[in-house]
Formats: sequence, structure tokens, C-alpha cells
Amino acid sequence: MDTQGQTRTPPAGGRVAVITGAGSPTGIGAACARALAPTHRLVVAATSSRIDDRVRELRDLGADAVGFVGDLSIPATADALVAEALERWGRIDALVNSAGMVATTGEEEQSPAERTTDEQWRNLLARNLDTNFFVTRAALAPMVAQGYGRIVSIGSLSGAVMAYRGDAGYHAAKAAIVGLTRSIAVDHARHGITCNVVAPGWIATGSSSEHERALGEATPAGRPGMPEEVASLVAYLASPDASYITGQVLVVDGGNSIDEEPFLRDLGESAR
Repeated sequence: MDTQGQTRTPPAGGRVAVITGAGSPTGIGAACARALAPTHRLVVAATSSRIDDRVRELRDLGADAVGFVGDLSIPATADALVAEALERWGRIDALVNSAGMVATTGEEEQSPAERTTDEQWRNLLARNLDTNFFVTRAALAPMVAQGYGRIVSIGSLSGAVMAYRGDAGYHAAKAAIVGLTRSIAVDHARHGITCNVVAPGWIATGSSSEHERALGEATPAGRPGMPEEVASLVAYLASPDASYITGQVLVVDGGNSIDEEPFLRDLGESAR
């Protein structure tokens, strides 16, 4: 950083991004990879070898991309992911934390606080919070050393802004990501690093249930969002242009969180 407070920028054409949770072809993580492909070299990560398919798709688009398979709730694996980017390209300019569960993945994972088991609690925190923390921690040292970095976490409307019934662990984990993000933003703004949360509402992916799609249709926008609509904001926050936005929660929800009367639309005008 110079005396005017301007942060350094990465070399033109040489930016490097690490994106977690990018295995699903219809998910937000893969959409973020496609959005960043024109401007970044990519390390895309998932828990299974299906990431190899995403790498092939990205390379077909002209991207310089490599895949990584591993459980990022294990600290050593998170360290290895960041090391892959550093060994290959010598820097990491953007980290997109997209790994984690969607809001309603499997009834066995959902319960109110009084019925949440110790195992459920630990699993929810590991999948949604630990993965975020371990990868972010690993990425911070090289970002500080180079005086530049963009960290964007895919949070959720759930926990950070609103809540639905019966899923205490998920809401707690997603809300905790906001606190972690703000702590990093305050600690590292002077190192040229920004850290933000993008909080999607109801987004249509390949794993969306009928119920989730119906909830999207009940938003003021009248439809669920698309992964690309989340990814476009992520791409901006991961760019040098977003140098003065940090510690924020940016909502992408079709107006869901500002609509006070969604149930009245179901009841009809006679309920007014």
C-alpha cells in the first residue's frame, strides 16, 4: 500500500482464483468458476472426482484451470489446496468459499436446537464453517505478503438475514461466517485484502427440491434466482474494482427478505 492508501493490483492477465464447492455442474461454485474464467487462472475444488468434469468444461471455455479433490474440513487438506495454487502460479488473488451445504439438504440434517444431536451440530459446523475458516486461514498469509486479496464467501439469507423453522445448526454456521468475514475485513483492510459475504436466497440448482422452487416463485421477483446471478456479483467482488467494499453481506434474493406479506398472496385479496 502506498501513502495514499491505494492497494496494489495483481499483474494484468495473471490473477489466480481458488474456488471451493465447485463440483456440481448446476451449482453456485461452478457458476463462479465460469464467471472468473476470463480473468483468472483457476484452482477449483470439490470432495469428489466430478471436479474433473468441471475442469474439462472450463478448459473448453479457454480457461487455465486445474482441479483439487479433498475434504476441506480437514486443516491439512485446506492448506494443500492453497499450496496447489502457490506452487503452480506463485500467488492467490481471489478465494471464493462456496463449499458447504444448501439450506435444505436432507431431513436428517435438519432439527430445532433442542433436538439437534452433538453429531449433527459438529457436522453442520464442519461442512459450513470449518471449511470456510481453514481455507481462508491458509490463503491469508500469501495475500498479506503480496499486499492484495479478495475473499468472497457464499453464505445464505438463512442465518445471516432471516431464518426458517427447524434448522438451528445450519443457521448458526451461516451466521458465524458473517462474523468471521467481518473480523478478517477489519484485520486486513490495510493489507489490500477485502472480505465479503454473498447471501443468496432461493436459487435454482440441480439439487433444488419442488418446495424450494415454489419458495423462489413466492418471492417478489416471482421466480428462484439462477446461479449465474450470484456468480456475477462474486466476480465483481473478486475484482480489483471492488477495492472499497469489505466486511459486507450482499443479498441476492429477488426481494425475498424485504417482503412482509408473502402469505397474503396465497390467501388472495379476500384475506386483506
